[in-house]
Amino acid sequence: MLPSYYEFHNPVKIMSGHKALDNLPSELEMLGAKCPMVITDKGVAGAGLVKIFTQSFDSSGMTIGAIFDDVPPDSSSEVVEKITAIFRKNGCDSLIALGGGSVIDTAKGVNILVTENSDDLLQFSGAEMLKKKMKPLVVIPTTSGTGSEVTVVAVISDIKRNLKMAFSSTRLLPDIALLDPRMTLTLPPKMTAATAMDAMSHAVESFINLQKNPMSDAYALAAIEMIRKNVINAVSDGNDAKVRLAMANASTMAGIAFSNSMVGVVHSLGHAAGGICHIPHGVAMNIFLPFGLEYNMSKCRDNIGRLLLPMAGADVYARTPESRRAEQMIHYLRELRKALNDLCGLPINLKQAGVTEDKLPQIAKAAINDPSIIMNPREMDENDALEILKKAFA
Repeated sequence: MLPSYYEFHNPVKIMSGHKALDNLPSELEMLGAKCPMVITDKGVAGAGLVKIFTQSFDSSGMTIGAIFDDVPPDSSSEVVEKITAIFRKNGCDSLIALGGGSVIDTAKGVNILVTENSDDLLQFSGAEMLKKKMKPLVVIPTTSGTGSEVTVVAVISDIKRNLKMAFSSTRLLPDIALLDPRMTLTLPPKMTAATAMDAMSHAVESFINLQKNPMSDAYALAAIEMIRKNVINAVSDGNDAKVRLAMANASTMAGIAFSNSMVGVVHSLGHAAGGICHIPHGVAMNIFLPFGLEYNMSKCRDNIGRLLLPMAGADVYARTPESRRAEQMIHYLRELRKALNDLCGLPINLKQAGVTEDKLPQIAKAAINDPSIIMNPREMDENDALEILKKAFA
């Protein structure tokens, strides 16, 4: 059903291809950038990806102003401030984020400080607090899951104040998302699977929640089908560049979908479990996704049923009675999770992820206060959350 009103926004230029990096210097010139700063992490640098990246600048005549390769797994305001000082000292005029979600969030944080000429991120925390046009930002994902290259959000920890700062603004959208399969070839099997299921959760939740719209639906459905067709091969043979490129595109499409229609209960539980028990986000998404769908079944059975088509294919969809499609969708999702568990040990329950049962009430309490729950089709209280967690435990 067409909503009476919706908004859809995606101004990010997407460059996708087997040698997409080669076009980056000319794209930066068109953005008016002459001295970019590269932000990455030790893992990316150690995998040789920075070397591949810098080779694209060899004959361009453009100078890289600085490279910071020490972003931690959880971005912090202290790191953002340190990088901002280096950016200013070297006269940089643009940013390139080469990495996963933490690197991308860090680059967005640096962009806030250098654009606003500030040293305090906290004053810009919240929704649409940014009023100035940001410095050019190019994002080159090295995982296929977060979708941060096309989203309006960033989350950065303030260690001194012991809080997580959330930023949401259309001004945080990068100028370019560059998808080059060479950047994901070294991703280990288990991380490949976890990030893929993160992308799957983005697409699935965007399709069933209250803010869904025809544009986000199109991206979500395409992403689910592409993940289903490629994720097993990506985990089994990480050196297949065609499969890696497909997964990168699926992740970006899922990111576009949820950035415009938001997520729901799966993410609220995942954020809570991650914060309390330090479960990697993609692992949490893989665990909670079928349980979140079952919880929402009473409110959006038809929409869940429609997801059977991209999840299982046209033949299965056609021969499944309409009244059974939602249950079959969840069945095929569980089959995919089992296959990934067999291939690389990706956890399918909280016990496997190292969570102890005594933590469940604490996770439930945190989950109902997570903003992701706002657009979920069905309201959830603390008892509801605890019941889902018990089912997901073992």
